[in-house]
Amino acid sequence: MSFINTFKQQPVLLLLTLIYSAVFLFAGFDPVSRAVWFAEILPALLILVGIFFMASRFEFSTTALVLMFVWLILHTIGSKYTFADVPFDWFNNLIGSERNNFDRVAHFSIGFYAYPIAEYLIKTKKCSAPLAMTFGLFTLMSVAAGYEIIEWWYAAVAGGEEGIAFLGSQGDIWDAQKDMLCDTAGALSALLLMLIQRKSD
Repeated sequence: MSFINTFKQQPVLLLLTLIYSAVFLFAGFDPVSRAVWFAEILPALLILVGIFFMASRFEFSTTALVLMFVWLILHTIGSKYTFADVPFDWFNNLIGSERNNFDRVAHFSIGFYAYPIAEYLIKTKKCSAPLAMTFGLFTLMSVAAGYEIIEWWYAAVAGGEEGIAFLGSQGDIWDAQKDMLCDTAGALSALLLMLIQRKSD
């Protein structure tokens, strides 16, 4: 199935892609660090290609598509400023934190991908709903751990201010563990939404 046919069958995907394209252009114009921007934008683009590939073979629900694009948009905004410096004072002040928590919110949104994973397994009858949701949760937890390892590796290789900016720990020695917790909490929230939707059907 071509992308044109995919967009025709799933107009929400076209709308979300247009919104993301605008955010991408905004982020790519004069980022704080071009090297950090490139390192951060690469995984986002790979995920976007993956979404298009899967959407050409499987019709995701509107909820699944929206949840997948939340992280793409947040991550791309983070690539422009570096995650530690995204203008996010309104939220930090709201929760009474001196730390910039934009990266925590972005990590929380990564967990939303548990929803489309479970949805795919359920709709294609690969396994039961409980097993599909469990698989979605564990997949996201594994990805979260893997990404923290990649972050550490890149920061160690890049070194200096670039490595610190990419890592985004902001001096917190438990940053990686807290990020993984946010990923897991996001996955649990998305799967709870799925449970509520399934019970209301």
